[in-house]
Amino acid sequence: MTLPRFVLRTLAVAAPAVAGVVMLAAPSSAQAPTSEVLPGYWEYTTNAVGIRSTEQKCVRPSEINRFFGGLSTRRWRCVYPTREVGNGNARFEGTCTDPRGRRVNVRLRGPYQAESFRFSGGAQLARGTPYLPASITAHRLSAVCPANAEYF
Repeated sequence: MTLPRFVLRTLAVAAPAVAGVVMLAAPSSAQAPTSEVLPGYWEYTTNAVGIRSTEQKCVRPSEINRFFGGLSTRRWRCVYPTREVGNGNARFEGTCTDPRGRRVNVRLRGPYQAESFRFSGGAQLARGTPYLPASITAHRLSAVCPANAEYF
């Protein structure tokens, strides 16, 4: 069975968009409290449009605001005008843009602790369309990064 062209095109845009969105990007000018989420060796899993991906990264103290306030990818740059962080809960709303200028609206929220967080929400690929489910779970593997670790 072949899928209609619109469905294929939507999936081609949706898969990387939602994965990128879930992984988020550069935070807005508001700063997440650095003392609430610790630097170290982290593992995070993204799940969007049926695509699940797990990565490990070393996060330096100087990078913790960017990491917690919005994971970045090489492909997506995000801005979050709505960014509420405190009392163990976070909420982010904004837009992500890829190098081709494609924009995706993003909504994520969820609980966090010093060594873990879990955000769920979605990404809207086109204005007026429903948000597609997306999530990210992360936990710190250790305070010290292995010698061969990839840095955030």
